[in-house]
Amino acid sequence: MSVEEDTVNQGRLLATVRGPQDVKRMSGEQLDILAAEIRDFLIAKVSRTGGHVGPNLGVVELTLAMHRVFDSPRDRLLFDTGHQAYVHKIVTGRQDGFDKLRQRGGISGYPNQAESEHDLIENSHASTALSYADGLAKAYALRGEKRSVVAVVGDGALTGGMCWEALNNIATSGNPLVIVVNDNGRSYSPTIGGLADHLSSLRLNPGYEKVLDTVKDALGNTPFVGKPMYEVLHAVKKGIKDAVAPQAMFEDLGIKYVGPVDGHDVAAVESALRAAKNFGGPVIVHAVTRKGYGYRPAEEDEADCLHGPGSAFDIETGKLLAAPSVKWTHVFADELVAIADERPDVVGITAAMAEPTGIAKLARKYPERVYDVGIAEQHAATSAAGLALGGLHPVVAVYATFLNRAFDQVLLDVAMHRLPVTFVLDRAGITGPDGPSHYGMWDMSVFGVVPGLRIAAPRDAVTLREELREAVAVDDAPTIVRFPTGTVAVDLPALRRVGPVDVLAESARTDVLLVAVGAFGQLGMEVAVRLAEHGYGVTVVDPRWVRPVPAELVELAAGHRLVVTVEDGVRVGGVGDALAQAMRDADVRVPLKDLGVPADWHPHGTRAQILADLGLTAQDVARDVTGWISGLDAQPVEPARPDEAAAKN
Repeated sequence: MSVEEDTVNQGRLLATVRGPQDVKRMSGEQLDILAAEIRDFLIAKVSRTGGHVGPNLGVVELTLAMHRVFDSPRDRLLFDTGHQAYVHKIVTGRQDGFDKLRQRGGISGYPNQAESEHDLIENSHASTALSYADGLAKAYALRGEKRSVVAVVGDGALTGGMCWEALNNIATSGNPLVIVVNDNGRSYSPTIGGLADHLSSLRLNPGYEKVLDTVKDALGNTPFVGKPMYEVLHAVKKGIKDAVAPQAMFEDLGIKYVGPVDGHDVAAVESALRAAKNFGGPVIVHAVTRKGYGYRPAEEDEADCLHGPGSAFDIETGKLLAAPSVKWTHVFADELVAIADERPDVVGITAAMAEPTGIAKLARKYPERVYDVGIAEQHAATSAAGLALGGLHPVVAVYATFLNRAFDQVLLDVAMHRLPVTFVLDRAGITGPDGPSHYGMWDMSVFGVVPGLRIAAPRDAVTLREELREAVAVDDAPTIVRFPTGTVAVDLPALRRVGPVDVLAESARTDVLLVAVGAFGQLGMEVAVRLAEHGYGVTVVDPRWVRPVPAELVELAAGHRLVVTVEDGVRVGGVGDALAQAMRDADVRVPLKDLGVPADWHPHGTRAQILADLGLTAQDVARDVTGWISGLDAQPVEPARPDEAAAKN
């Protein structure tokens, strides 16, 4: 097949790729055509489903070179994070699955063992791959197996502490291991921190000596940055080359360095990878790429290079096709700015996700009061503790799934010191297309054990604003405000408030107390209507603050025949568990049934699909509650014990 034929028959070359061996056979000219076809394929497919566009457009040539040099799956290719693995999926025979990318029955947006033998790790949280790679390399060395281990790590992931813990151990072990630093200057948004500044000074158009000259001039003309950088890189001791070359930093650890190389030049990357493979010890290959490369809307998107549009978008413009709606994140962002206008002590922290979490709006108005710490949730929590010790009230905005990584810091660095830090957890509960590693369903259980910590779960925009203000007003303990992804729920006013508990619906009969947590408020109302049709009376309440359990909620439970909790979090240790314990402690013997998310790895799909699978719909809940309360009706009344009868007489 000639290059001319490939050019005329767009996509024909890509159609011949069913596995890595097909890429190995191609000429340099064919690889250039294939790279273009892969970009067209990615844009066409992801524009219909949503997904991670920018990261994958940036690693096309890099991934092709990896599969030409290494023999997957015998050689292990690990992606940190997994959202840059779409090209890897294409090369390993999964093109057909992209029609339903991140949808029920389609392929995952991250590596997935069930999909392919070429996928090994599924954890899509950043900064983990080097630790996996260290363990794999040690295992293969101990077993006497000659297998290569390759970890692709973004420069954003290198802002995470786990990477540096792993690098220290990788250098000590000395096992063969190739670390590809995909340096595009961005994680979601531009990469933050001293390491990022160092790497950014070395980004290149190929020609290493030209890079050296450019950075040398930049350092010489920047007295504020230049002198500290010289000192950090031991320029006095090792000379100007070490001050402008990253090998000083990595080789001081005992890890050889190759690069920087143009990550969009297959031949250059392939040459560097072959040298690294043959070295016999740990090697870093520094590949400079451009996020969103080859697609103008992504390249021109300053916010995040079309990192991950969540739904279909227009190919020409990169704009989402769905009509804009008010998201939970938008409500939080607006209210945080309003609070900051009133309180100069309020500051924001985020972990490389200023735009996705809404903190960016605060940063635009008060840039000096927002801190992006990079992909370093543990540091974010303890840095927030320091800010609180210094007299400020930090608001730490992260995805719910990512705060799990900082449990120890929240427990001992923040809560034990009774510090006023507010953690705002976006994407709480079942989030859908990103799959099990991104479901924020653990927070109410995991953080529910932290002494003194208070957790709020708003049900709509009004209560989100209200509970955020209440959280920031707490000055002697940490607080969490959690909300789901997507469009904010319709406002649901309360009939009345009992302590902190909102009563949303009540009946003359007090058969069931339905505790609807957070965004399940509307579901609770629908269940009440269905139960009324069967003659049962339901009181629907939103506890608003789910930890600690309000005493008023226990009192309300005592006045009903059955208590049912419905929550978008794991059942074990969740709100239902906590309420049941509080009822036992108060000697309230009303039966309680808890509905929530089983502690399991639930597959990707839409939020609605997964909730339906779990029986967390109004129809399912109403059916369950009807069965439970009718079962109570059918139970024979036990005769009173003699001592009870005597007491009544």
